[in-house]
Amino acid sequence: MKTYLITGGCGFIGSHFIRHVLENSSYSSILNLDALTYAGNPLNVIDIEENYPDRYKFIKGDITDEKLVKEIFSQNEVDQVIHFAAESHVDRSFDDPMQFMKTNVLGTTILLNTAKEFWQKDEWISKRFLHISTDEAYGSLSLGEDDKFTENSPLKPRSPYAASKAAADLLAQSYFESFEFPVIITRSSNNFGANQYPEKLIPLMILNMKKEKTLPIYGNGLNIRDWINVKDHCKALLAVLEKGQVGEIYNISGEQEFDNITLVNMLCEIVASLTSKTKDHFKRYITFIKDRPGHDLRYTMDCSKVQNETGWKPSNNFMKDLTGTVQWYLTHDEWVRSCEFSLQKWMRAHYDL
Repeated sequence: MKTYLITGGCGFIGSHFIRHVLENSSYSSILNLDALTYAGNPLNVIDIEENYPDRYKFIKGDITDEKLVKEIFSQNEVDQVIHFAAESHVDRSFDDPMQFMKTNVLGTTILLNTAKEFWQKDEWISKRFLHISTDEAYGSLSLGEDDKFTENSPLKPRSPYAASKAAADLLAQSYFESFEFPVIITRSSNNFGANQYPEKLIPLMILNMKKEKTLPIYGNGLNIRDWINVKDHCKALLAVLEKGQVGEIYNISGEQEFDNITLVNMLCEIVASLTSKTKDHFKRYITFIKDRPGHDLRYTMDCSKVQNETGWKPSNNFMKDLTGTVQWYLTHDEWVRSCEFSLQKWMRAHYDL
């Protein structure tokens, strides 16, 4: 039985990854360490607790609590660490940069140091520390460029969030370079799917359409992002764990680029097709608001390395996946209500709507 320590497993990507591992590997057990901050929702894992009571354990706690992290390693035979836990929203990083540095930098250092302390060096060949990062660490491409970020592109973060993730990446990489510690780093493009906290673009737009509220879009809406279905991302992560090389960085991209206004128009069309309203009915709520500071123009990554080395490929079925995502948010009212209070309070303060 292989034991995975998942940090941030009640969050969006982490909960999907736990489910993917348990469904696809019968010889695995999960320790889920999550502080249950605003974006960590127990409803994201309630089915996991019910379906895998003997292979899943939840531990409430913070990755910056060094004593707790050491207790987990001392009381469990941890084989692999998959480190999702992070403050992850760019806008919030402008409001409270210190919290981002504490969680993303200090927390990552505590995890790395503790794993290094408890894993015997002669066991490292079978151990893995998978550090989950973001394309935002690379900075921004211009709208007219054909180039894509590669794993060798320099890190040029442009927000406190991106800077904290870039710093954590470099720390993780330093543990391989300094100690030959079995670290692997992945950087993904924008994820979408069920259970994503609705401060993010896609769920925010869907839920605001449902309530016939303003659809706030920064600047002129021409900023471009590459999108990947969260389930595709989880398949890639498991492939990297099984076939990736320690010390390496792997870009994980959905290879599906859209500017923000095009994406919102697509969402208007899908929501209209699932309700009694027209696309134009929802489009009238689109409101262009003041651009955020240092708003990156475009992200896109070359993910040929992960495809060549692991055999993973993205599904490239964007419209089907996006439609399924819209259906999920329109029909999961209990989950939405569980997010509502903290989200609306922050939205009113941030967007001044």
